[in-house]
Order: sequence, then C-alpha cells, then structure tokens
Amino acid sequence: MNLTSMQTKDLLKLQSDVIGELRNRGILRTMNNPTGDYAEWLVASALGLKLANNSAAGHDAESETGKKIQIKARRVNPTNKSRQLGVIRNLEKNDFDELVAVVFNESYEVVEAVSIPHSVIAEYSTYRQHVNGHILHLRGALISDNRVRSIRAELSAYSDALTLLTEAAEADTLA
Repeated sequence: MNLTSMQTKDLLKLQSDVIGELRNRGILRTMNNPTGDYAEWLVASALGLKLANNSAAGHDAESETGKKIQIKARRVNPTNKSRQLGVIRNLEKNDFDELVAVVFNESYEVVEAVSIPHSVIAEYSTYRQHVNGHILHLRGALISDNRVRSIRAELSAYSDALTLLTEAAEADTLA
C-alpha cells in the first residue's frame, strides 16, 4: 500500500479503521485521535486563516484582519454521538473573538460546522470546576441562534475541491 498516493480523506478513513480495530482489541479507549489537528488544518485552509503557534494562548488561528479564532472539533461515531466540545479554558480572558466548532462523522466528513461569537458562548456553556473551564455542546438552541453562522458549506466545498484536485493529479500520474 502506497500511502503517499492516497487522498487525505482516504488516509483519515484508514486511520479510523485502525483505531477502531485497536479499540476492539481493548488497546485504545476512544475513537478520537487526529480530530483536533485535522479540524484546525481544514478550518484554516478553507477560511484562509493562519494557524497560530501551538503555544499561542487561547486561540488556534488568526484572520488577515487579526481576528483570533479558537477551533474545537468532535468526531461522532455509532458508539459515541456526543457533541460536547473540548474544554474552553479562561473564557473570561477573551483570548479569542470567535469559536469555530466542527463535528465530523466517523469518516471525517463534516456534519456540522459553525462560527460562534465569543459573546454567545457564555450563554450556552456551563462552567465545570473539575475541568477548570466551560463545556459547550454543539446542538439545539445554540445551532439555531441567529448570531451563530454555519460554515459547513465552506468546509465541505474545500474538502470536496481537494478531493477533485487529488483525483486529477492521480489521473495525470497514471496517464
């Protein structure tokens, strides 16, 4: 198997299958591994953002205008349908302007993707002392709030375009 010739989506699917088998064998406890990094890359690429250094406090990317973006993701699967995002720490510090939240299905296809203004997060999240941060679930009233903007189409279009480019490059290589 030549991994270098595989599409990004196919590599992620293969990785999902491997993690599933390791979980079935009792070696791993969850199915979530590359989700966060993939979401950050996809969001930054699709929206033209610059990824921040890993040490940047409170945000993952920046727009050309200097808007700071926190990116959270969740990958749902048949055994875990939770849409709870990772802990949001130091919400009161205003380290970011928007939170982009992405939910992937088991095959890393975008199921839901939204941009949430910082000011909206406190209304829908709950502070949990034991994790020292706010917990946010991407569902219900939050999704339908008119201040929350869906970006699913942009992320899906970027992912689809990448697939087409990869397929075209593979066809040229085979020709």
